[in-house]
Amino acid sequence: MNDQLFRLTAFTTDPNGGNPAGVWIGETLPDAATMQHIAAEVGYSETAFIAPSQGHNRTIRYFSPLAEVSFCGHATIAGAIVLGRTTGVGHYTLDTTVGPVMVQVKSADNQLQAALTSVETAHKLASAELVGEVLALLNWRPEDLDSSIKPAVAYGGAWHLVLAVKSQTRLNQLSYDFESLKTLMLREGLTTLQLICRERDDLFHSRNPFPVGGVVEDPATGAAAAALGGYLRDAGLIDVPAQFLIRQGEAMGRPSQLQISVPAEGGIVVAGTAVDIG
Repeated sequence: MNDQLFRLTAFTTDPNGGNPAGVWIGETLPDAATMQHIAAEVGYSETAFIAPSQGHNRTIRYFSPLAEVSFCGHATIAGAIVLGRTTGVGHYTLDTTVGPVMVQVKSADNQLQAALTSVETAHKLASAELVGEVLALLNWRPEDLDSSIKPAVAYGGAWHLVLAVKSQTRLNQLSYDFESLKTLMLREGLTTLQLICRERDDLFHSRNPFPVGGVVEDPATGAAAAALGGYLRDAGLIDVPAQFLIRQGEAMGRPSQLQISVPAEGGIVVAGTAVDIG
């Protein structure tokens, strides 16, 4: 198999929805500079690089247009769909820079569906100083926050700042200074902001600024979804096992749906599908 580059959009069945991702598959991974160049040319928020081209154990790395990312959920789902097409349904082990991520690919409802299981999750409550800085950059107020889900820095393969607001109206009003937020996030080691509003126990709405990757907003963020699921469980904010849906990208005109399963322990399962772009 020669090197191949695929373009899919994840967490949707509509080519005009979801989060676009590049998926490169070859016998051996290119060097980091080449992968960075390819990701910049593709121009999506992330491109996944997978090698070798055969077998159920692969190495995967992720690059945004600006830098390598430790873990990316939507590119993993897109990559899993490509593996299902080229190798077949079943279980795969993807070796990431943060540890092995298991993915399952199955056929259902006349389409391939994929589910990833994240690495072990972690979280810590965010400092008042960090929350204050971010709120100021978002032009949000402390009273906008949902006190039942305290601000936290959460991990499911990458670190994200979780901020929950009380109303979807507040969530829909998102505007920020790109360079200022990027500088703050690089300083704090954050990949995205996981901005959420809980409509019901089984339904969350989310928006994810991603300036560190050169992207104003991500329309579907599987890594942040895993981090959120882990935080809600480990902080005792949900009863487990649990399942919930995250709707994201709607304010951008790229609606996405991420299906989250939270077991009593271990990694968080994030599921969805992906379709070709164009």
